[in-house]
Amino acid sequence: MKISRMNPFNGTGKTVAFFDVETSEGINVKGFTLVEGANGLFVGVPSEKGKDDKYYDRVYVPKELKEQLTDMAISMYNESKDGAVSASGADDSTPF
Repeated sequence: MKISRMNPFNGTGKTVAFFDVETSEGINVKGFTLVEGANGLFVGVPSEKGKDDKYYDRVYVPKELKEQLTDMAISMYNESKDGAVSASGADDSTPF
């Protein structure tokens, strides 16, 4: 698994970056966000607004994998703030 694109967001609000994830199988999942919350940065999964005006996740990510993804995203975001953006996240040993 790797982060294939990281775009820092300089607008207002709590979103600090948008990014895409590529699995080792070559599947690209677009639309992840890195959000500044009360307890620090966390990953938001792609979601869409339902007819009842609530937002629903389009992708389910297990807790362990989400923690790994959060660590990768925060690391890459910090690198991009320093001007050194790499195109890969971590190792490809995880299935997603």
